[in-house]
Amino acid sequence: MKFLIGLIAGLIAFPIVAAIYFLGGFAPAAVSARAFPFEGIIAGGALEARLHREAPKRDLSSFTTADFVAGAQTYRKGCDGCHGLPGQKPLVPKMYPQPPELFTPDGYVTDDPVGFTYWKIKNGIRMTGMPSFDGVFSDEEMWRTAALLASADKLPSQAMDILKQPMFPPGAAEQEKAGDSKTPVK
Repeated sequence: MKFLIGLIAGLIAFPIVAAIYFLGGFAPAAVSARAFPFEGIIAGGALEARLHREAPKRDLSSFTTADFVAGAQTYRKGCDGCHGLPGQKPLVPKMYPQPPELFTPDGYVTDDPVGFTYWKIKNGIRMTGMPSFDGVFSDEEMWRTAALLASADKLPSQAMDILKQPMFPPGAAEQEKAGDSKTPVK
């Protein structure tokens, strides 16, 4: 009988305490705040389970050098600002969780199946800054970018040449200002 009373009290008390914690403004919400209890386990576990259930399968060996080059071009259009480039830090200030730098050993996704990375690009990841690129990039562009990242530690030189170009080429700001100064004032 005591067990049953304790169980019922626990089933009632837990949701009330959780509601007070979240709705009372006690849960961390700022980017600079610490994670709330079990946040990593809850969010990471849900993502991992979804990936295993839904990520499509495609063999990485089916991608060519031309695919990696095209993937590098797509990466430059939509990913480098948050995830950086080889030897260049991302532009994004603080985010929580901080986006991985995908061209560093700590950020590599080379051990993930290419379908996992494709799924993340296509669908985005909730509770992070990772948007969905479905409808922004074609399916093939997303696959090529996923293949590029799955091979980040051993890319062909043609793809690396694209990725190693500076985010802001020297003289770009001056050219933009020069273009603006030629615009007639109304």
